[in-house]
Amino acid sequence: MTTVDFITELFCRVDDAMRDESKHSQANLHPSEVVTLALLFAIKGVGNRAFYRWVGRDYLPEFPHLPERTRLFRLFATHQQWAERFLADPTIMGVADSYGIELVHPYREGRSEGQIGKKGYSNHRWIVGAKVGLVLNKWGLVAGWDCSTANVHDSVFHPMVARFEDEMGILTDHGFYLKAGNPSNMLVCEHGRWNTRMMIETVLSMLHTVCHIKHMAHRVWSYLQARLAFCMAAFNLLAQWDGLHPDASGRVHLSIARFSL
Repeated sequence: MTTVDFITELFCRVDDAMRDESKHSQANLHPSEVVTLALLFAIKGVGNRAFYRWVGRDYLPEFPHLPERTRLFRLFATHQQWAERFLADPTIMGVADSYGIELVHPYREGRSEGQIGKKGYSNHRWIVGAKVGLVLNKWGLVAGWDCSTANVHDSVFHPMVARFEDEMGILTDHGFYLKAGNPSNMLVCEHGRWNTRMMIETVLSMLHTVCHIKHMAHRVWSYLQARLAFCMAAFNLLAQWDGLHPDASGRVHLSIARFSL
């Protein structure tokens, strides 16, 4: 499948999910075009300027009404709630974890008054940036997510877990645990007890390999949130591109590497 074929197919799938969103009379882009471009930005995994050069140079015939660069990314931030349409449904059991996002090198901490990242510990080393929390359903699809600065305890994601209190039991590690006030549907796993938790490590690896979420350079929090929102939507779309096909043990083998741009 060529990149043009992929973009066309992606737009068709997005348009099917966005039928109830009408185009504003003064807008250049239809809602489906905005979401498709935002998903491509998430999948491409590069900075704003590099992405805009790529689209404008190679794929302008597919998006002939492409707005000016800063306006395009404001559209992504303004309409990030559209990405929620592509979140997965909850299942009986799920898993949750957090992942550090490096926004600046630790040597550059505090050099800018507009720095949005904070210093925290992630993956056995110090970073300056943010932290994203994910909830996956039993198929490994993203059912919910949230983000905060890297200096917070994982318990800050308790509301994300509690959102599924009546629908899904969620396995977490000890980083989410507090002595009191844990969500009733949160199940803390002992090390090596539940192999199911390895699924989220696989998903995070795929998100980093394709969408490069480990390293970002956003300087405005709403733009970072929009990027993450469309990363989660993109992952769910790509993971289900050919449908979900469980093996004999009921496990789905997810892969999105072939969609890397």
